[in-house]
Amino acid sequence: MSGDGALAWLRREGRIVIVGASLAGLRAAETLRKEGFTGSLTLIGDEPHEPYDRPPLSKQVLLGHATADRTALPRRLALDAHWRLGVAATGLDMAAKRVRLADGDEVEYDRLLIATGVHARPWPHKSEAELDGVFVLRTRDDAARLQRRLAASPRRVLVIGAGFTGSEIASACRERGLPVTVAERGAAPLVGALGGVIGRAAADLQREHGVDLRCGIMVTALEGDAPGRLRRAHLSDGTTIDTDVAVVSLGATRNTEWLAGSGLGAGPRGIACDAGCRAFDVRGIVTDDVFVAGDVARSPHALFGYQFLSLEHWGNAVAQAETAAHNMISSSSERRPHLWVPAFWSAQFGVNIKSVGVPSLGEEVIVAQGSLSDRRFTCVYGYQGRVIAAVTFDQTKWLEFYQRQIESAAPFPPDYPSVDRRPEGLRPVPAEFPDPSLPTHGPSVTVSGYSPTDQRITFVPAHA
Repeated sequence: MSGDGALAWLRREGRIVIVGASLAGLRAAETLRKEGFTGSLTLIGDEPHEPYDRPPLSKQVLLGHATADRTALPRRLALDAHWRLGVAATGLDMAAKRVRLADGDEVEYDRLLIATGVHARPWPHKSEAELDGVFVLRTRDDAARLQRRLAASPRRVLVIGAGFTGSEIASACRERGLPVTVAERGAAPLVGALGGVIGRAAADLQREHGVDLRCGIMVTALEGDAPGRLRRAHLSDGTTIDTDVAVVSLGATRNTEWLAGSGLGAGPRGIACDAGCRAFDVRGIVTDDVFVAGDVARSPHALFGYQFLSLEHWGNAVAQAETAAHNMISSSSERRPHLWVPAFWSAQFGVNIKSVGVPSLGEEVIVAQGSLSDRRFTCVYGYQGRVIAAVTFDQTKWLEFYQRQIESAAPFPPDYPSVDRRPEGLRPVPAEFPDPSLPTHGPSVTVSGYSPTDQRITFVPAHA
């Protein structure tokens, strides 16, 4: 078989392994089959469940409107695939093209897609994390356990961290009529993701709905009783909170530990890849048989100065998985870049929050429509004189317009009048994002430089 013939055979009839059996892994597998891949297809997942949808876990499931086992992702087509569920990948040998599994088995591949996503960052003190009543929320099983505890009407719920997930958990608790305290080390909820201007509006929203919100506060210890049940939390201001449920919502860590020593450019911020989703090795050289998609990927984006972005977004996982799958079985001339504009949504305290672009890149922000005090507004972010992002509270209709502004590098501040702009939106103000060098759990988009080997942000151990 000629060289070109062998490559064509690998593209259409070789062995493809996908590590990560969640949203990105499933959509990639479906795309491979839809676009004509007829070879061996294996999906490896550390959870025993087939792919399920995560956004409902912190919303409908915690409210009791849906059960965790009814969140399976819809299938676009029937998959002829070998599923290896409930067994984690523990290593990668790129030279031998093998993935090592926790049960001792090895799976060979011709091309590999890594879509291992993220896991919830646990409480840093192991003995305290093991107390009965301490939870995280990331998986289907996490949601089922937490929902059962909330249904038992605990005396008070402590949410540690006021990012998107923590705020959604607090919202669900208040909707269930449960007393809630939120401890946030930043100046306001959502401050790491959306900045201080919107953060203050989010803080007012939480307090209006009865949340005991404590900002600028760290939880220093969780205390249990003799049988090992959570009873109290100690705070950095010297106060204590009596609680029997604590939900640790300190953000996510990308699942790259299993790649240590593999030679891939993988680290705490994810796996670096090019615009076509091909992974870089530790020397910054692109591979041609290892691809990356979803939350675990760090990829350059033309709209944002080719800086490497890590995106924890549902829509990005789908779009990037489809691009990666297409490129895995296409010739060089047929490959396409992943240029999806980041978009995110959250529902909390009766408000629908949506964003496009990368707010955390913003230097300044302006209230372009509506009013912060009304909790119904559109904020536009500027970076180096251009529109870089927009965030809406109950004003979704404006997002498509601002996405076009981002894509066309429109000037900032916007140079058009608005019929409903209030005096607070007449001029830009600093966006007030926290120092990115400090530990944070807030952003759903992380900017990490211009090089595959560039790691601008380092994690240091810290209390919440």
